[in-house]
Amino acid sequence: NLQESESENKLDGETASDSESKSEFGGLPPVPTSDDTPEVLNRALSNLSSRWKNWWVRGILTLAMITFFFIIIYLGPMVLMTIVMCVQIKCFHEIITIGYNVYHSYDLPWFRTLSWYFLLCVNYFFYGETVTDYFFTLVQREEPLRILSKYHRFISFALYLTGFCMFVLSLVKKHYRLQFYMFGWTHVTLLIVVTQSHLIIHNLFEGMIWFIVPISCVICNDIMAYMFGFFFGRTPLIKLSPKKTWEGFIGGFFATVLFGLLLSYVMSGYRCFTCPVEFNNDTNSFTVDCEPSELFQLQEYNIPLVLQSVVGWKTVRMYPFQIHSIALSTFASLIGPFGGFFASGFKRAFKIKDFANTIPGHGGIMDRFDCQYLMATFVNVYIASFIRGPNPSKLIQQFLTLRPDQQLHIFNTLKAHLVDKGMLSSLEDA
Repeated sequence: NLQESESENKLDGETASDSESKSEFGGLPPVPTSDDTPEVLNRALSNLSSRWKNWWVRGILTLAMITFFFIIIYLGPMVLMTIVMCVQIKCFHEIITIGYNVYHSYDLPWFRTLSWYFLLCVNYFFYGETVTDYFFTLVQREEPLRILSKYHRFISFALYLTGFCMFVLSLVKKHYRLQFYMFGWTHVTLLIVVTQSHLIIHNLFEGMIWFIVPISCVICNDIMAYMFGFFFGRTPLIKLSPKKTWEGFIGGFFATVLFGLLLSYVMSGYRCFTCPVEFNNDTNSFTVDCEPSELFQLQEYNIPLVLQSVVGWKTVRMYPFQIHSIALSTFASLIGPFGGFFASGFKRAFKIKDFANTIPGHGGIMDRFDCQYLMATFVNVYIASFIRGPNPSKLIQQFLTLRPDQQLHIFNTLKAHLVDKGMLSSLEDA
């Protein structure tokens, strides 16, 4: 019996130090689960078993969320950025609430206020950087924005320093350890939620396709892994998520790679998806019109000899972006689920089923975005490493803001460089 109890503790991820800390953190009794399914669905599915009832509830709500996703894409980049901000705030709220349930038991001051204050500071820093980077001309045109942009990092640091001092002043004797624990909780939540949601917006500015394809691949993998696991799943995948199976994991991988190739082929033919999202200062609106880059122009590729006898083709025409989509869909299928496993371990540690009950059958918003945040980081790193190059328009914008003597110095340096390369003399001869 002693061995069994020890193994159960290990399965739940609980160690001796966790048990000792319960006295300080007030203990974490299991949170009772409630049926949050709408009454209409409960009546309609009352004759089904709980397994099939859950299948239909998840299916119906998934279709509703996919429909909502299409609608916000149709509404344009500004609405997408607003939705990302709302999702970020809701995810932050769900994670902080779990911490507050522990922290509130001692009625210590300022934790909730400071948490939201730090969220405001971090968002001010990140969105200020984005505005300065992508709306440079607009910022330089407006005097208040120009001043805020010039001293942006100092203002951001001053705001954070104010919160830091407030935290120090809020320390209460005999509860220092708990307060520092929650201080770390808040900052890790900011790192996971705010930083990565900011990367989603950066991906969006590179082109809608860099936003839609990765998110769609994660959604596809989640759905197909569930479907394969539901009908064919027999072999458990990982103890953190007992319902996950190897059959679902492998089936989701192949389905997601195929889906990524097809979706990329369709979207690569439309400029509204492939062009970078830029701000037009004349119309004060976002534009997505450009000449498609080589990534989104059909190219002819030779099929390996091993596969030629199978498919019967020697060459195939496809967009280069489709090759990149294989990398994106592979990450979404093989590494992306570890974001979900990480969230499962977190929930098991605090004995909760879901982060919240916002979406019937799916849990909270964070339950749906645990893999998306990891995916967003990968896409941003992937673009920076393999796709993005210097942006001439941004360099010219910054060049025009320099003093005349600085502009002249850069001009002479560039002229000397072009002469050394032999390019300037050939242009003059022409």
